[in-house]
Amino acid sequence: MNINRKTAIKENKMKITSAKVIRWAGLAPIGAGIIYIAIQPFHPLDVFSSVTTAQWTIVHYLSIVMDMLGMLGIAGIYARQVEKSGRLGLAGYLLFSLFWALSLAFHFIEAFIEPVLASVAPKFVEGLLGMVTNAPSTVNLGAFPTVYMLAGLVGYVLGGLLFGIATFRAGVLPRWAGALLALGTILPPFLSSVVHHPYDRFFAVPVGLALIWLGTALFTERRAPASDPVLIIGSPLPSQTGAD
Repeated sequence: MNINRKTAIKENKMKITSAKVIRWAGLAPIGAGIIYIAIQPFHPLDVFSSVTTAQWTIVHYLSIVMDMLGMLGIAGIYARQVEKSGRLGLAGYLLFSLFWALSLAFHFIEAFIEPVLASVAPKFVEGLLGMVTNAPSTVNLGAFPTVYMLAGLVGYVLGGLLFGIATFRAGVLPRWAGALLALGTILPPFLSSVVHHPYDRFFAVPVGLALIWLGTALFTERRAPASDPVLIIGSPLPSQTGAD
């Protein structure tokens, strides 16, 4: 009987539940926040000569990892507070996730496509770099500039603002982490006239800290999932009809 009980308890601990998945998802925003802060001082200048350097490649490989962790992390944070964050939380989650998804696409281009195109289509690469530095392009970039602008203004700024406010209002995770996220995402458009590129990269620090803070709270939180069954050993199950 004692062996059966130990086996049942072990199996219950190994069982995958929504609470465990959400808890372990907390590692994703921690990783995304650390990378987001760490790459800023080492990011090469957005100039043509940087595209073919090893530093450019490494930074953008890390950025791809950051984007994937960011999408997973935001999903975990939203899942933890979905019942409390309401429509505001849903809107913030969708828009902020869109930013990470589009960033993944752009970082993929920067890591794998721009270095190849540098020797065959240098003007096109310079045009892509100009989207970051606000320099006009001499070639037609199609929808790239529009999508890039929407990713920043709608996905990052508006999405981060809404998601941060929703997190603050929900009160499930640390409120001030949500406030820091909201503040950090709106800094670039408000201070861009004062802090110019590439120094504006340091606006990533409060957002990265907010992600680390939220992820840590999510991972260290201890909850007893309501869905976990209560195991009773040695007690017969009652008849559902009352008459066998």
